[in-house]
Amino acid sequence: MACGIHALPDVHTSFAATQAAYRFFHNRRVSLRSLIRPLIAAGREEAQRACDHYLLVVHDWSHLMYPKHARKRDRVMLSSKHEPEGYELHTALLVSDRDGSPLAPVVMSLRAADGVHCSRVGGVRAAESPLDELAPAMAFVEQQEFGFPLVEIIDAEADSVAHYRQWSEEPGRYFLVRADDRIVEHAGREQRCSAVRETLRQEQAFRQTREVQYHGRPAQQRVAEAPVRLLRAGQRNRPGRGDRRRIPGKPLALRLVIAEVRDAAGEVETPWYLLTNLPPEVDASTVALWYYYRWAVESYFKLLKTAGMNVEDWQQESAAAIARRLLVASMACVTVWRLARSEHPQARPARRLLVRLSGRQMKRGCEFTRPALLAGLWTLLAMLEVLRTYSLENLRALADFALHLDPPSRPP
Repeated sequence: MACGIHALPDVHTSFAATQAAYRFFHNRRVSLRSLIRPLIAAGREEAQRACDHYLLVVHDWSHLMYPKHARKRDRVMLSSKHEPEGYELHTALLVSDRDGSPLAPVVMSLRAADGVHCSRVGGVRAAESPLDELAPAMAFVEQQEFGFPLVEIIDAEADSVAHYRQWSEEPGRYFLVRADDRIVEHAGREQRCSAVRETLRQEQAFRQTREVQYHGRPAQQRVAEAPVRLLRAGQRNRPGRGDRRRIPGKPLALRLVIAEVRDAAGEVETPWYLLTNLPPEVDASTVALWYYYRWAVESYFKLLKTAGMNVEDWQQESAAAIARRLLVASMACVTVWRLARSEHPQARPARRLLVRLSGRQMKRGCEFTRPALLAGLWTLLAMLEVLRTYSLENLRALADFALHLDPPSRPP
């Protein structure tokens, strides 16, 4: 939870704890595949508790920026020349279909100068384009047998006709992608998604579904649906390799779910064009809600970064060490998510205790936040180590001395 390794106040010294952590995170025999196994097991267990009919798998990327960490010699230039050097993190996060709560990350890869440090293969492999990384990640998650049909959810960067066709070839693979205002076939003619939206509005097909939060403000979500087909060829986009081939394919039938978020005045804040191959029994309202649950992965990245563990201040000097530490940090996230979701009679008092120990302020009506639980958990662990080392009488005597220390006597 800090840039350097913080030691618990036990009988060992801080230096010993730092040395132990250094040796662990730099030990080549500690593979990413071995570190992801407890997370996969936790995801399998939590899915049985938190899911109803489907298990959502949210894929996303995040840049870990280290502009001043010159000793990290395996950094890469990120997507823009204006962005500092660092690493690119890709994760697949399991999310509940019942309430959108995060369960566990089950795939993690970190792109660096020497390649991709990948939990699927346990070592370093060659880098692919971000979209080409998705199919192997999907296949890996499917092999873990979580006990539910999986729904792969990805933001607009995955809006690719060629990849839609590739994913659809795998039996039983469902995906849900936010599309750009692309051209689709609807009602016998090709048109943009925005034109389909206008047609549905004229037909009064939009239905109010639920109240949502948009940038912290209450808003209304309205949803409509239309069957569409993708007819055009796909387009490879590998400018670095000079590869911009057109990839023809068969017409692909999909569902276009259009979700509008309206503010209190009825103005549309943002439309979502959602393309999916989910079966009809998953209605359009649920499809829109599941995409809304995609925000869980942003909360995960936030917990790794400024709201929790400050990953962009970590002092490890290689992508391999940072990747190992990321998986260990993810185990702490899973612990906090479990406590946040628990309905055990002791869960609520435990959450209140951790919020108090965190010293953080909550918004009115908010019982807890996950960053507060994470901060409070560290304080609780430190308290337990202190109580194992000192008696209550010793603590009171030391506290009395520290708080009422006599001023030093003046020399004669």
